[in-house]
Amino acid sequence: MERVVAPLVTPTREGTLSDLAERDAREHPDRVAFARRDGAGWSDVTSAQFHGEVRALAKGFVAAGLEVGDRVAIMSKTRYEWTLADFAAWTAGLVPVPIYETSSVEQVKWILEDSGAAAIVLETTAHAAILAEAREDLPGLRDVWQVDSGGLDEVAMLGSDITDEQLDSRRERLDRDSIATIIYTSGTTGRPKGCQLTHQNFMGLTENTVERLAEVVRAQDASTLLFLPLAHVFARFIEVLCVAAGARMGHSSDIKNLMADFASFRPTFILAVPRVFEKVYNSAEQNTTAEGKGKIFAVAADTAIAYSEALDRGGPGVALRARHAVFDRLVYGKLRAAMGGKVQYAVSGGAPLGPRLGHFFRGIGLTILEGYGLTETTAPATVNTPDLIKIGTVGPPLPGAGVRIADDGEVLLKGVGVFASYRGEEQATVDAMQDGWFHTGDLGSLDEDGFLRITGRKKELLVTAGGKNVAPAALEDGLRAHPLISQCMVVGDQKPFIAALITLDEEMWPTWSKNHGLEDVPFDLARTQEAVHEQVQQAVDQANKAVSRAESIRTFRILAGDFTEENGYLTPSLKLKRSVVMKDFAKDVEQLYAGPKP
Repeated sequence: MERVVAPLVTPTREGTLSDLAERDAREHPDRVAFARRDGAGWSDVTSAQFHGEVRALAKGFVAAGLEVGDRVAIMSKTRYEWTLADFAAWTAGLVPVPIYETSSVEQVKWILEDSGAAAIVLETTAHAAILAEAREDLPGLRDVWQVDSGGLDEVAMLGSDITDEQLDSRRERLDRDSIATIIYTSGTTGRPKGCQLTHQNFMGLTENTVERLAEVVRAQDASTLLFLPLAHVFARFIEVLCVAAGARMGHSSDIKNLMADFASFRPTFILAVPRVFEKVYNSAEQNTTAEGKGKIFAVAADTAIAYSEALDRGGPGVALRARHAVFDRLVYGKLRAAMGGKVQYAVSGGAPLGPRLGHFFRGIGLTILEGYGLTETTAPATVNTPDLIKIGTVGPPLPGAGVRIADDGEVLLKGVGVFASYRGEEQATVDAMQDGWFHTGDLGSLDEDGFLRITGRKKELLVTAGGKNVAPAALEDGLRAHPLISQCMVVGDQKPFIAALITLDEEMWPTWSKNHGLEDVPFDLARTQEAVHEQVQQAVDQANKAVSRAESIRTFRILAGDFTEENGYLTPSLKLKRSVVMKDFAKDVEQLYAGPKP
């Protein structure tokens, strides 16, 4: 089965990403394009100001001796300077190469070496120290500029003698088929591959998405606060989308300050991964329980879900509308206020959200538009929109994109966002692109209306000793929804039954333990508590309702510690490195199967 949607915008080869800032400055010079962090508040940056800063920095790159097509790495937290360096590189005809600011020495070395980067913009002295360890093996890396020490200002000063004509002549040497960036995949199963995306990948996808999501990104005073890493393709696409659509954008670099930043910035739409929405829900639930209002929240949550579900069946009745109005004053309004009070939409990607959370948030007045895509598709290939939405799916194809389900259930994609090639990996490119379709490695299905559901990863399928195929994603997503559970990994390949390794959420423990009479128990001992095991068993029982008995989790083991990016068990995009977990926790897995079958 397949569904292909024609583009809304006529394809062209003309122009590059550098045209976006120039067009905005010409057509809307006084429109606020960005808001920069300024102490406790925000300072507006107009389209004309941004364009001026971009061109000044681009001239500096030219004066530094960087040639058209040279690669410039960017290693930084999400901040205004990241976006500035990105657009300046494009304006100078360069190819930005993002590096996660949490990357190790070996990761930094590999990306710089494989991409052939001639320069790097990094943020802090800590990043400079990491680079210093790797640099002796990088003879091609000439220039290093550190943001926190005024490095970008120094670059801009270098370009004072570069004329506008010199800069524009470089831009004219490129078109939409030129490579715009090299983004390295997160590398769950080996060394990351450099995914080469073109200016057309970004621009063609952006133009069609702006038309399809105009209600969100072109609404009056549309704005978003970007807090996901700009090294990730999802955030990078939104960066381009906001400039193209004229939506005001801010940057938040510290997740710990996110709620305060929401309150002061007041975005109208946000983008996040499902774990963020799970945290918002779980924190609200546990905090109201601590205040003695847990039963009120539970009824309010059920009402929100029922209200949203009724929207798909012709609308809620009088009684449900009245109950919903009461809880809107008591509960929902406070949750919206915590996110700034103006947010109406959220775009979610990276993992399945789950119908319950989707209905809950729509029921409180925040519609989550789930989408699906990969680095190789420049982020979204499918997405739910305000007028075309089915909660529990990742939406229909965007205009200019197509989805096909192969005979074995694999999701295949084609369209304007599909990448050019992997850098230096000809065979990998050939393997991934067959007959014009990109093979995602994900499993899914299309319904009669062309809405896509993702059910798992081909490489993650477990085959039990009894021959049952089990996709772990649904079970794992269900377990992570519990406030006490941080991460989990379902196991059982070639084993007699399915089991799970589970970690606890240290951040949630103080509130949860207080609510359950365990406030004197330190987190290190949490996994030894009978009440904790009972709660986890309840979460397992709930997750098992989504699968058959042969696929259900029969037993579990709560681990000390957690799976994090810092300890190497998660990628920067929060995906499990399953092979690493299986290797390091082999004894724990063995013990799950050491006793009699549960």
